[in-house]
Amino acid sequence: MFGETFKNFNISFAALNERNTLTSGDVITGNISFDLTSETKITSIIMTLTGAANVHWAASKRVNNHRSRGRNRRTQTRHYSAKLDFFNLKNIIALQHSGTDGTAKLPPGTHVYPFACQIPQGNFPSTFHGVHGKIVYSMTVSIDRPWSLSKDFVTELNFVNRINTNQPELQVPLSGTNSKTLCCLWCASGPITVTVTLEKKAFVPGETVRIICVFSNGSSRTATPKAKLQQKQVVYTHNKAHHKVVQKSLMFVTGQPVSAPISDMHTEMMLTIPNTTPLTISNCSILKVDYTIEVSLSVRASSDLKVLFPIILCDTPVQSLSSTY
Repeated sequence: MFGETFKNFNISFAALNERNTLTSGDVITGNISFDLTSETKITSIIMTLTGAANVHWAASKRVNNHRSRGRNRRTQTRHYSAKLDFFNLKNIIALQHSGTDGTAKLPPGTHVYPFACQIPQGNFPSTFHGVHGKIVYSMTVSIDRPWSLSKDFVTELNFVNRINTNQPELQVPLSGTNSKTLCCLWCASGPITVTVTLEKKAFVPGETVRIICVFSNGSSRTATPKAKLQQKQVVYTHNKAHHKVVQKSLMFVTGQPVSAPISDMHTEMMLTIPNTTPLTISNCSILKVDYTIEVSLSVRASSDLKVLFPIILCDTPVQSLSSTY
């Protein structure tokens, strides 16, 4: 059996950065190694680099059985899916021809094969694993033996799409304002106003977002500021006739309550983006991932006063154009 003959199979490659990420055009160098417990015939060892996006979801609805005049209803489920292949490249690591049958006999012991391969140039989306879809890049090593099925060893690659972070629109501060008036029967309170500022539009996972808020509370009720990071995943069929949306709250912070009445109160909230948060995906036709920072002022017995900031999560740190804001 294969598992009894091949032991300690390993694919190792040199990390190009601290996050061990790869991007288009990168050259991957490393070694494939394994131990053989007995003499074994090998036809070839082939490495394949692949990148692909897959989405799938199901939608159910209740339908009438017309023969029963609506008394009998059943559930009908329809499935939607789509796939995109970005690349599929094969690289021969070893091709054996020493035997008359086109094979080579490898002796027992440790065998090491160096390799070098390059990820194609292209605007490919970053690695992602979501609720209804995924974008996966992988390295597969196939060992072919005569009269046997090939054995595949797969290693997933952490691919990132590196955007140009020198774009001014990613570096300038963002600001937004909202206000409302509370009403109780025939009486109206003074206005409640919130102005929120972020230092920039683009951030990296693990970075802390500094949220500057200015509140004016002309009502008689205490208001509580809050901020949260929201992720929106959208998957599509190829013609975009059907889609599915999933929204998730990834991080939540609460600020100090704003008493009433008060004018031009300044406060800060610090919201740290989790290290494991996937990057923004806007360059895939069947899967998109967006992020929003929602800053709200919560008032008892009233709807929240909200200010929304679409942001971008990228792989490279972005410097703000304004040191003070």
